[in-house]
Amino acid sequence: MTDESEKMTAEQKNLYSRFLFIWFGQFISVIGTGLTVFSLGIYVYQQTNTASSYVFILMCVFLPPFLLKPYGGILADRYDRRLMMILGDLGATLGLLFIFFMMLKGNIQLWQIYLGIATSSVFSAFQEPAYKALITDLLPEAQYARASGLVQLASSAQYLISPFLAGILLTIIDIKFIFLIDTTTLLISSSIVIWIRNISGKVKIDQHKQNIIADLKEGMKEFSNNRGVFNLVIITMITLFFVGLLQSLFIPLLLSLTTVKTVGISQSICASGILIGSLFIGVFGSKNKYVKTLSISLFLSGIFFANLGLSKNIIFVTLAGFMFFATLPFINTSIEVLIRKNIDNRKQGRVWSLISMITYLGSIMAFAVAGFLADKIFNPLLEVDGLLAGTAGFITGTGENRGIALMFIISGLMISMIALLIWQNEKIKRLEYVESQDSGIDLSFQPG
Repeated sequence: MTDESEKMTAEQKNLYSRFLFIWFGQFISVIGTGLTVFSLGIYVYQQTNTASSYVFILMCVFLPPFLLKPYGGILADRYDRRLMMILGDLGATLGLLFIFFMMLKGNIQLWQIYLGIATSSVFSAFQEPAYKALITDLLPEAQYARASGLVQLASSAQYLISPFLAGILLTIIDIKFIFLIDTTTLLISSSIVIWIRNISGKVKIDQHKQNIIADLKEGMKEFSNNRGVFNLVIITMITLFFVGLLQSLFIPLLLSLTTVKTVGISQSICASGILIGSLFIGVFGSKNKYVKTLSISLFLSGIFFANLGLSKNIIFVTLAGFMFFATLPFINTSIEVLIRKNIDNRKQGRVWSLISMITYLGSIMAFAVAGFLADKIFNPLLEVDGLLAGTAGFITGTGENRGIALMFIISGLMISMIALLIWQNEKIKRLEYVESQDSGIDLSFQPG
């Protein structure tokens, strides 16, 4: 009995080591993606000086995965998930190389930038569900929370390392070479997965005989039958609408307060909050009481979010951002574990993609309206002679992009109210006490 237990432990360690290799590859590729998104965002905003043009970059990043993830999830259930990751990473290089060659020709147009980013994002719709599902293939339930912390740690690199690194690189090399760096990181990531696939051997896949529509219906049924999961996802979607406003408008707000270099430093410091939270969870894990942790963390995140709009002092804004981002790993992990415990692993690929699509809807709606709300409504209201200059202006101040500051205050307060709703929702509370079905699903708040 002891030998069998030791063998099982050794096998689990081996699988965890393979997960760490794959995780490291994704960590590298996320840094490359962050370099591209940050550099292009700054470039486009400086060319147009409008929040709308910057937000459209985010639309190109998020909209293709939003539309295609259900199909990506089905493919992740039907085919080797490692192969899906490889194809996703390699395919994403096509859009980056397109932008690179267009810049080499000179006089690149905005539509060409948007097309290249959208092309890369299409392939992430097939890579990401496979990556999330692969975690459940490799790891037992006891390591879910720790793996979640590490995955969020890798995700934070896009906001922690990339802006600071991009600020340095853009003073040394031309922006077009950023895309070559990103391409290289994707090739490194796919090479690691190819190596893991070779040493692990082929995986027996349970091929589905039913068509894609039937798979989608089955995933929808699995999701909708659990009212606690359904309620949690809908509330999360609403919350992500407000977080989407932060994703869309944080960089424009910072650019009105300081220089590009300082914006990169500020964003990196803010993202270090995610690093601290993710490291804490990755090292120590998480001990039950996920609903309580979710409610408290979400309430505090709303308060810190609102503080982003209270001052023009870059130090104060950076500190508020740091505190806001520090709460995100606890929110993400609580949501993820609650859902993992309540969804059948055999259907988790398609259910995860379905839930991701629903929650992405909140962000997509935010991206669709953020530029208009900032440029046409809130910013004019808080100009020096704006209609709200004598009222809300006393709180936010007046001038460039102070309407965005007011949007952040309102959004933060709404998030704190949503936290109270979660605390009172009995169906969500019941998710805490359901025995695990060895399932896997991930749902993450993404900072801006």
